[in-house]
Amino acid sequence: MLLLLLLLLAGTMDSRVHGGERPNIVFILADDLSWADPGCYGHPWHQTPNLDRLAKDGMRFTNAYSAAPICSASRASILTGKTPARLHFEFVTKNEPGTQKLDAPVPMLAPPFTLNLSLEERTIAEVLNEEGYRTAFFGKWHLNTHYRRYLGWSPTHGPARQGFQIAEEDFGSHPYAWGKTPPQSIEVSGSFAEDSMIDRTIQFISRDHKQPFFVMASQFYVHTPVRTQCKWLLEKYEALVPADSPNRRNRVAYAAFVEELDDRVGRILTALDTANLRERTLVVFTSDNGGHPEYTANGPLRGSKWNLYEGGIRVPMIVRWPGHVMPGAVCELPVSGTDLQATFAEVGGREISDAVIRHTDGSSIVGALSGGDEWLDRDLIWHFPYYHPEAGYAVAPDRIGIDDFVTSRTHPHSAIRRGNWKLIYFHENDRVELYDLKSDISEQNDLSDENELLADQLRRRLLLGLKNMDARFPSRIVR
Repeated sequence: MLLLLLLLLAGTMDSRVHGGERPNIVFILADDLSWADPGCYGHPWHQTPNLDRLAKDGMRFTNAYSAAPICSASRASILTGKTPARLHFEFVTKNEPGTQKLDAPVPMLAPPFTLNLSLEERTIAEVLNEEGYRTAFFGKWHLNTHYRRYLGWSPTHGPARQGFQIAEEDFGSHPYAWGKTPPQSIEVSGSFAEDSMIDRTIQFISRDHKQPFFVMASQFYVHTPVRTQCKWLLEKYEALVPADSPNRRNRVAYAAFVEELDDRVGRILTALDTANLRERTLVVFTSDNGGHPEYTANGPLRGSKWNLYEGGIRVPMIVRWPGHVMPGAVCELPVSGTDLQATFAEVGGREISDAVIRHTDGSSIVGALSGGDEWLDRDLIWHFPYYHPEAGYAVAPDRIGIDDFVTSRTHPHSAIRRGNWKLIYFHENDRVELYDLKSDISEQNDLSDENELLADQLRRRLLLGLKNMDARFPSRIVR
C-alpha cells in the first residue's frame, strides 16, 4: 500500500511540475541553527511547535548539509548552486581586501578574502525570473562588503543586483536592530516581539499575485548576540533546562532565541494559510551552517560552526509540498544547500538538462521529495582553506570535541562524503581522518589506518574534485 501511494505521488509530481502548474516557493533560511536544535530533530527541551508541524506535514531530512561551515560561503553556494571552492568564496565577507592576520604563528597562508558575490554568477532568483516567477528577498544577505554598517547591503552587489525584483533591507526584531537601548521586556506568556522583516515577507505573500512567486526569508536568528526581550521565555527555560547542564546560562538564553525563530517561521506559515496558498506552495526550511559552540550543543555531532566535522555542516532541512511530499516522511539521502538552485529550477519548470543547471555543482532533489530512495552517485565536497578564530587563535584549544562549548582552533582543511564514508583532509601536514557515518555519526573512530586503500582513494577523489573546481589552496609560509 505504501509503495502504491509513493508511485501515485511520483506520478502526480511529474504531471504537475512538467505540465505547467508551478508552485510558489517560500525559502526560509535560518542562521547558525544546529542540526540538533529543533524539537522534531530530538532536542530534549527546545520547543519548536511550528517547525515540528512543518515536519509533520512534510519531509524531514536527516542527512542535509550546508555547503560550508560559515555564513557567506554557504549562502553564496545556496544562491548559485556552486561550491564555495568553485566560487572562490570560502570565508565570510570583510570590510577590506587582504589576507588573514592571526595572533599566533601558523605554517600556511590562507587565500585572500573574497568580498562580494560576483555579478557574473547566476542566482536562483535570476533563473526563476526567466521562468516567469516574481522574486523577493528579505533579511540577511551577507554577500557583499559591509556597506555603511555591519551587514549593510551594497547598492552594487546587494540582492537587487542579483536578480531579486523586490529586496527590502530590515533587521526585524533581532538584537542587531536594538542599538544601544534594548527594547522593553515582554512579560506576557505567549507574546512575542513584532518583527518588521517578517511583516515585509508576509505582506509580499499576501499580495494578489498574477504569477508564481519565490520569496527568500533569510533570518538573522539564531546568530549572536543571543538576547531576547521575551522575559517570559527566559523564565520558561530556566525551569526546563536541567540544573546540571553545562554552560547553562547561555543555553537558557539560546533556547529562548530558538523559540523566537520558530515563532517567525509560524507567522510565515500562517500567512500562507490565510492567503489560501498552502496547497500551491513549496516551503523549504534549512540553516546556513552548524550551531555556535558557545551556545548550543551540536551533539551527537562532533564540532560546530567553523569546522567540517558534522556539527559544522550537517543542518536541519524540512520540506512541505502538499500533494507531492508525503506528510511525516523522513529522507536519509545526503543532500546539500548546493542542490537548492537545481531543485527550485526544476520545480519552476526549467529542464534540469539546461546548460544553466548542468554547470552548477548541485543536483535536483525533486526525486527524493516524491519518495525516491536511490543515492545520487556523487561526491559531496567541502573546502575551508582558512584558520579560525582570527582573534584568540593563540589561546583557543586545538582539540575539536563534542559539546565542549568552546571555540576550538580550525586549521585549513577539506572534506568529502561518498555514501556513508567521510574523509577529512588537513592541508598543513597532508593528514587524513576517515569515518563511517552510518555507525559513527559522532566521528570518534578514525579508520584511516585500517582502511588505507579507501582513505587514499577518497583523498585522491577529494583533491581531484577540488582541482576540477579550480579551488584555491593555502600556501606554505617560508620563514
